[in-house]
Amino acid sequence: MILIDTNVLVDILHDDPHWAGWSTAAFQSAVASDNVTIDDIVYAELSAGFGSVGALDSALETLRIPVARLPRGALFLAGQAFKKYRGASGTKSNVLPDFFIGAHAAVEGATLLTRDRRRIQSYFPTVTIISP
Repeated sequence: MILIDTNVLVDILHDDPHWAGWSTAAFQSAVASDNVTIDDIVYAELSAGFGSVGALDSALETLRIPVARLPRGALFLAGQAFKKYRGASGTKSNVLPDFFIGAHAAVEGATLLTRDRRRIQSYFPTVTIISP
């Protein structure tokens, strides 16, 4: 399974002038080699760019991307990563979306397609990452 991060889909759906080419090619490669999915967190982040649930669902259907629920183990691991982040003088006061996404990939043994390698590698070193 390949979990697709929000930034890759934003690049594709909004034709980002700098990243759309890389993200589209990486996404197409992922689709050709494995089953792809997003999770609830990515869905929530993507929703900011759409006017309705129907519009977002339609875009995801066009790309043939299902939405997977976050397993409880991933929720727990995201909290543990946040605790580590705060212990290292992190300034955010809530669990970061990247922690949920990285934890989901870690718990499921999924590969993560993202442009945000640094944070994922720091807190989830076992996750295989596809990034530029």
